[in-house]
Amino acid sequence: MANRNWIPVRGAQGDHSRQAHADMPAGTYEREISKEGFFGPAAFIHHRRPPTGWVDFQGPLRPRAFDLNALNAAEPSPWAAGKVLGNPAVEIRFWKLAVPMPALARNADGDQLLFIHQGAGELFCDYGRLAFRAGDYLYLPRGTMWRLAPSEPAAILMIQATNTHFTLPDKGLLGGHALFDPAMLETPVLDEAFKSHQDVAGEHRVEIKKRGEVSTVTYPYNPLDAVGWHGDLAPVRLNVHDLRPINSHRYHLPPSVHTTFLSDRFVVCTFAPRPFETDPGALKVPFFHNNDDFDEVLFYHAGDFFSRDHIEAGMMTFHPSGFTHGPHPKALKNMLSQPKAATDEYAVMIDTRDPLEVGEAAAGVENPAYVDSWKTPA
Repeated sequence: MANRNWIPVRGAQGDHSRQAHADMPAGTYEREISKEGFFGPAAFIHHRRPPTGWVDFQGPLRPRAFDLNALNAAEPSPWAAGKVLGNPAVEIRFWKLAVPMPALARNADGDQLLFIHQGAGELFCDYGRLAFRAGDYLYLPRGTMWRLAPSEPAAILMIQATNTHFTLPDKGLLGGHALFDPAMLETPVLDEAFKSHQDVAGEHRVEIKKRGEVSTVTYPYNPLDAVGWHGDLAPVRLNVHDLRPINSHRYHLPPSVHTTFLSDRFVVCTFAPRPFETDPGALKVPFFHNNDDFDEVLFYHAGDFFSRDHIEAGMMTFHPSGFTHGPHPKALKNMLSQPKAATDEYAVMIDTRDPLEVGEAAAGVENPAYVDSWKTPA
């Protein structure tokens, strides 16, 4: 984040806490208003009632939920998968694949992340072979030729960094081995299974996506015919079970601490099981906040999503920037005391600086009642 000369304010009024997300005045609900996500100046306002206690919410700004499980299987090409959300900096698709891809794919529009929600199999690409399973992130540098050969039906969240790259976050004071050791990143291998794949005779097609359109190039041989490679650029695999979340027993950390991949105009974070805060005065649920600088997307992969009601694995929520949001009413009863020792959830969060448009695939599987799930029961 660029250095900014923020307008200098140090103020406090009324009955307030001294520490954010802890030791709030009795019977109050804290709401954070902040700049640059959770990295800029912030104010913490204490309310007598939950800041999401609306009785009606009309208009396009409403929070939305999509059941991606209900999407039909796509053609065995990633570029046939329906668009869920997107803007000029990011494209999000959800793809179901049950058979080996008949053609190779190549994304000339940007780097690609494949998050394996369900399934297992093998990735074949310019660099060799890489096995995959549920919970894997597969990072594919822009221009990589690849195909998936699932050994069981797969469901895949696809995230494209349009016209740019994915990088890793700066781990700062935590050191380079926090969250996950870079040694956990696995690269493809040129093994016997890959060599056998190279020897498949006949014509081979490559479907290249550029500016959203697909061109097809046909070879009389398999163009995945590398005999070796070296360098510091390659696809990598990272599983959510490899992550070691940052935790504080006295302070509820913001979701940005779970950042896994960065791009120019958005971030990808991963929520993984972690201990709940144990300090008696510390918040033990996500805090209410104004998401004024970023649109927020959450894809629910597995587990018990403790801050959401009626949300199951394979669903996606979308909270556009511009309104206050936070935990559902059912989670608030555990705001300061949790019945379990730890969370039990895996989820992928995508925060985008630019507004997202809802794609045709998501529009058909929306739950329009999601906005009402914040209403406090009578």
